[in-house]
Amino acid sequence: MYDKAVSPLGAGLSCRCPRCGRGRLFKGFLTVVDRCAVCGLDLRKADSGDGPAVFLILILGALLVPAALLLEVSAEPPLWGHALIWPVVITLVASLLLRPFKATMIALQYKHKASDSGSEKYD
Repeated sequence: MYDKAVSPLGAGLSCRCPRCGRGRLFKGFLTVVDRCAVCGLDLRKADSGDGPAVFLILILGALLVPAALLLEVSAEPPLWGHALIWPVVITLVASLLLRPFKATMIALQYKHKASDSGSEKYD
């Protein structure tokens, strides 16, 4: 009935329904809708847990720690400069990436029929 070619990465990055790829996935910043408005997929059981936050922490750490070290070696800002720059950068980047990471995890759960995604009763 629905296109099986919906990419979990595409649905995740656009924060769309993992089944149809068109309906909105979030009703708030990180609150998942109960049902897709387009295809009616029940998303009440969709739960990504701490997975997106863990991946985000690892990726941000791998990217921003070397950036902070490079800034220290090249510009030698005072410690209060680091204390002003990095919390803001980390908060902004994490806020921008957490929704797509969560949506991608939910889409991957749906695609692979994980028990919490609610996909087992539709396919």
